[in-house]
Amino acid sequence: MNCNLCPRKCNIDRKNDTGWCKSGENIKIAKIMLHQWEEPCVSLGNGSGAIFFSGCNLKCVYCQNRDISHEGYGKKYSVRELADEMLRLQDIGACNINLVTPTHYGDKIRQALDLIKNELKIPVVYNTSGYELDTEILKMAGYVDVFLTDIKYFSPVYSEKYSRAKNYYEVAKNALSVMLKLQPKCVFDESGGLKKGVIVRHLVLPSLRRDSMDILRDLSNSFDVSAFKLSLMAQYTPGFCDPTYKELKRKITTFEYESVVDYATQLGFDGYIQDKSASSVKYTPKFKEE
Repeated sequence: MNCNLCPRKCNIDRKNDTGWCKSGENIKIAKIMLHQWEEPCVSLGNGSGAIFFSGCNLKCVYCQNRDISHEGYGKKYSVRELADEMLRLQDIGACNINLVTPTHYGDKIRQALDLIKNELKIPVVYNTSGYELDTEILKMAGYVDVFLTDIKYFSPVYSEKYSRAKNYYEVAKNALSVMLKLQPKCVFDESGGLKKGVIVRHLVLPSLRRDSMDILRDLSNSFDVSAFKLSLMAQYTPGFCDPTYKELKRKITTFEYESVVDYATQLGFDGYIQDKSASSVKYTPKFKEE
């Protein structure tokens, strides 16, 4: 069957070709690790059991994971091997299974989870760019406990310019509505770990604070903001950006970030903010290191 797992709907046979995400028939993974740098409720104790999938259905010009998202660095895994890695992460103390950029492997991820449904006892986190088909998110019912989704842009001008996805906000908002139907309330364990729920992430970009505010205003008008946690990120790191985009070749200012945080507070959002020291390459995994 040809691949239409994401909004690109490439409709290609991945046994013989690759589409937008540059991914073939086999699962490809760049790194499997205990990850300490997610939101506090996701990276408790030993850390989140992160599985970084190769390939991506966006092409963000500032992507900090370019080695795997653009260049496809990684190693092939079978469905059985993916399932075994999930169990290994559980065995070494991961507080959850964190599926990073999983969109283009959704069908195989469900197959892997089916193999271990009676053995996996920790939450499954679906860590996505937000550029998702609502129909595919629906298929994750019963498989995913926590949706950790980006909302990157409001304006189609910016989403086309920086991620080549003009319809990004409409698509991401529709996907979010389904995520909230599947997980309508945040549920935490006694140690503060998120067991079920939705986190909406937004990375504040240089000169785009007004676009950030447009996102927050529309989300507050469209959803019950108490149903999910908002994570406003200050970690934009210009060193990863394509040099063609000169307007993005700087860090965000304190004013830009704090004005977005203040606006979110006014609208009643609750969640997480970052110190601007998070804008550093030291918090980005080294995918090509053994």
